[in-house]
Amino acid sequence: MGALFIRDIRLGLRAGGGMLIGILFFLTIIAVIPFGVGPDLKLLARIGPAMLWIGALLATLLGLDRLFQVDRDDGSLDLLIMGEERHMLALTVLIKCLAHWTASVLPLVVASPLLGLFMNMEPQAIGATTLTMLVGTPAITLIGAVGAAVAVSLPRGGLLVSVIILPLTIPVLIFGVSASYGAIEDPAPFLAPFLILAAITLFFAVLGPFAAAAALKSSTD
Repeated sequence: MGALFIRDIRLGLRAGGGMLIGILFFLTIIAVIPFGVGPDLKLLARIGPAMLWIGALLATLLGLDRLFQVDRDDGSLDLLIMGEERHMLALTVLIKCLAHWTASVLPLVVASPLLGLFMNMEPQAIGATTLTMLVGTPAITLIGAVGAAVAVSLPRGGLLVSVIILPLTIPVLIFGVSASYGAIEDPAPFLAPFLILAAITLFFAVLGPFAAAAALKSSTD
């Protein structure tokens, strides 16, 4: 499993420059927002946490179609599916999701404090948003694994993956943004939405790999 994790990280960094493309897309989204809403610094600071979360969500969707595609192209995915029981295949999917998140999504979380400065956000808001993204973005990857498994046998499944998983990621977005605002607005709570966000990630950490493994199994039938 450790070898698979390292292999997938190398593939993620090599295949199409996933990390660089995600960061550039994230930067592009944040950079064009001031041109759309105007030079009001207070408004930018107020919508900053939501814009960072939306940018991270859209940037994460970019590389999800490649989660199983490389293995599909070289034939190793068929060997994994035929050679392992479902619970072992689910563990393999979990490891691949962790590698994908580390290579493609974690750099977005690391870059979010710098992009928060572009939005004139206070240090407390930047810290809270970064923390919620660190906890919540793994859930997006785990949800995306199911969509990637469903579309892996399709020649152009990238758009289908986004269509399938985007509605399922709305709760992650809602509680991530709510927790971010809760840290900077006195009446709004931080702990409750943050714990719900963590619970969503843990829930999909259990359910997502098994659902993706079932979808991969059905794609070979």
